[in-house]
Amino acid sequence: MDLFDQSIDNARLKPLAERMRPQTLEEFVGQEDIVGEGKLLRRAIEADRLTSVILYGPPGSGKSTLAHIISNMTNAQFLKINAVTAGLNDIKKLITEAENNLKYYQKRTIFFIDEIHSLKRGPQQDILLESVEKGIVILIGATTENPFFHLKGPLISRSTIFQLSQLEDKDIKKIVYNALQDKKRGLGGYKVELQDQALDHIVNMSNGDARCALNALELAVLTTPPSEDGVIHISLDIAEQSVQKKRVNYDSSGDNHYDVISAFIKSIRGSDPDAALYWYARMTLAGEDQRFIVRRLIIHASEDIGMADPNAMLIAHAAWNALECVGMPEARIPIAQAIIYLSTAPKSNSVVQAINSAMEDVKKSRDYPVPSHLKDAHYRGAAALGNTGYKYPHDYPDHYVKQQYMPKTLENTRYYYPSDQGREKRYRLKR
Repeated sequence: MDLFDQSIDNARLKPLAERMRPQTLEEFVGQEDIVGEGKLLRRAIEADRLTSVILYGPPGSGKSTLAHIISNMTNAQFLKINAVTAGLNDIKKLITEAENNLKYYQKRTIFFIDEIHSLKRGPQQDILLESVEKGIVILIGATTENPFFHLKGPLISRSTIFQLSQLEDKDIKKIVYNALQDKKRGLGGYKVELQDQALDHIVNMSNGDARCALNALELAVLTTPPSEDGVIHISLDIAEQSVQKKRVNYDSSGDNHYDVISAFIKSIRGSDPDAALYWYARMTLAGEDQRFIVRRLIIHASEDIGMADPNAMLIAHAAWNALECVGMPEARIPIAQAIIYLSTAPKSNSVVQAINSAMEDVKKSRDYPVPSHLKDAHYRGAAALGNTGYKYPHDYPDHYVKQQYMPKTLENTRYYYPSDQGREKRYRLKR
């Protein structure tokens, strides 16, 4: 066996997803709004005039693949590191190499940093920023995390951010068909019959992740013996065995965590119990901390419902008690009940507006003295200090008497404005 044959065999040992990685823009599937014909990024790649870019998107959407294509199409030196494992010295070494390429060979250097959100905001990002500013390197960063949360502003301002979206079902299907037909890199050397239901299952469970779909396809083909006619029949049952659990795009410490909890709360605020339950199920199946979720329910019960339905707070706390006493997975039922209750409850933000206004006044104004008749009068000598005149409301009809409770300067100030929703209508009439 010569070296060429050996290299082919070694290539075949790689996972299907790696073998099928597109080599050109023509092979790239999806992200038409970014790399479609005539789009900015495509023009820059084809002209080899790329400036610093950040590729931001979910797993399997094509970030690393685009960087790989750029490495094939550029005349520049292409250097790659992973920010998770690279240290400051590794970055310095590569920047020095880039400086030498520019100084002695007039050759540009493209610096691809995978998982760029893992770069420390101190020295690592500072030295990278300096090399980008001086034109020593052209940065390509790939990240599943929102770069605005993890990278310094000056580094972002010197880069163009391209947000890749989750691949559509039609894109995943095309990628699967390409793998089945490609005889050189894919599974074209096998006779495979993939049932429509099996394909739909692989596509659905991959959740827009091309790598996940190809891994499932490869496992199904390689572990299924051919029938008498030499054909490997991939049924729905085999596909289900190959992908037993859906690929969930969720990281309890990442941006997706904040996006999903935001959608969850906004669905409750928007009185849509079905959407709220969907987002809750997403978080639960991804392993989100249930205490975090129920804490948000407790906050929401006051912030967005408040006095329109005071029972909302009791229901939210009941969900907390159920979680602590019963535990998961059973606690998902009372938590779901609380979600439905809060979603369908009348909404009012008068409580949060009231406390925010009061705190703003306290921060901006001086500390006004307590009116004399409200001061503590339960000690000897209080009367001599003038701490008298308080009217005890229970001594008056309806247990109410008008008197000044605010500091004199703020006596006409109001913070709480009842809405016309739910039980709060009653307080609106009284005021």
